[in-house]
Amino acid sequence: MDELEGKSIGERIQTLRERTGKSRAVVAGLVGRTDSWLKAVERGRLLPPRLDMLVRIAEAIGVRELSELIGDQGFPLGMLRRSGHDAVPAIREAIEATPLAVRRDPMPDTGSLADRAASAWRTWHASPTPRADVGRVLPELLRDCQRAVRVLDGADRRRAYGTLSEVYALCEQALAWVAEPALLWLTADRCMHAAQQADDPLTLGGAAWVMGNVQRATSREEDAVALVNEAADLLAPRLDSDDDRARAMWGALRLHSALTLGRLGREGDALRAWDEGSAMADRMPAGHAHPWTLFGTANASVIGVSVHVDLHKGGRAIDLASTLDPDAVPSLDRRARLWLEVARSYHQRGDSMATLGALQRVAAVSTESLSCHPIGRGLTGELVTSGGPMVSRDARSLARTLGMTV
Repeated sequence: MDELEGKSIGERIQTLRERTGKSRAVVAGLVGRTDSWLKAVERGRLLPPRLDMLVRIAEAIGVRELSELIGDQGFPLGMLRRSGHDAVPAIREAIEATPLAVRRDPMPDTGSLADRAASAWRTWHASPTPRADVGRVLPELLRDCQRAVRVLDGADRRRAYGTLSEVYALCEQALAWVAEPALLWLTADRCMHAAQQADDPLTLGGAAWVMGNVQRATSREEDAVALVNEAADLLAPRLDSDDDRARAMWGALRLHSALTLGRLGREGDALRAWDEGSAMADRMPAGHAHPWTLFGTANASVIGVSVHVDLHKGGRAIDLASTLDPDAVPSLDRRARLWLEVARSYHQRGDSMATLGALQRVAAVSTESLSCHPIGRGLTGELVTSGGPMVSRDARSLARTLGMTV
């Protein structure tokens, strides 16, 4: 959830100081230094201050947590676990737990576990506060699935592993942007391990989708493309069967590849993968949406908007978004993401008022989804400091709603 990721400590100090409307002279005076010293820190002409001084600067600016000021810059505090949402600690505890002894009675019911996992995914898509709501059920569900794979045998054990992989997939969605990368990697790794134990190509495809999300989010885009393409190849022999599940997972993997290729700027490859995924979506029954990847025609269009934004084709992205009915997107979190991509499109065109309007639509759909995404927070912060007098007041109000330092 670090909207300032990639910025140096000096740049972070300047950005947060400007957002809160404090002059360099005021902040420098509060920490007992000159404004020329603070300017040199902000511009990188001096090394970052010692930790005690950073604490004083944070207090002078008014940031809520020191991590806002330093990010992950190699300081000891930068290694602290990130909990950008109240649901994170309990989910982390369930993921990191390694019980050596488990009770065998009562024996787990794999059908009941699968139903609970499906219900949790429905909650994720239907709730305007998806992390808060699934955070109440995921820890217990995860522990029950972990116990099931320990005590069951044969086909029941493989089914339990399949459900466990699906639950880890939901954990990855809930933790994205609000937990530290190490926890995301652990979640994705355990998702893949469970899928391998389930010994099912569809489950492996889903785990590749999850692992690819984490690889893309941690700047390993090439690895993500290679992994999801390999998973799609595993499913390719099933595409001409009557198995809609296989086609949906294959299509989701192609859209995943398109999104990552767009991030890499590989326009031809990205648009080709998006065309292939969209064509598969058109082959699905009307209104189809995969239970958790949401693969279907509506989501294919949302991905198309994202791909065009990442390729810096904001005008084309807006044109594509204008053909969509947001209410047709069968997930509030994904619907919020559509409006966020529209905001990015307008931002690329330098239209601050339209950017703010789109961000306000994101908040209307799900304030939680906007507050938990670094792009949404970053755009809001930019509007506060450089959006101009027509939008800065409303942008500042939105930033406060998101819990940002302004």
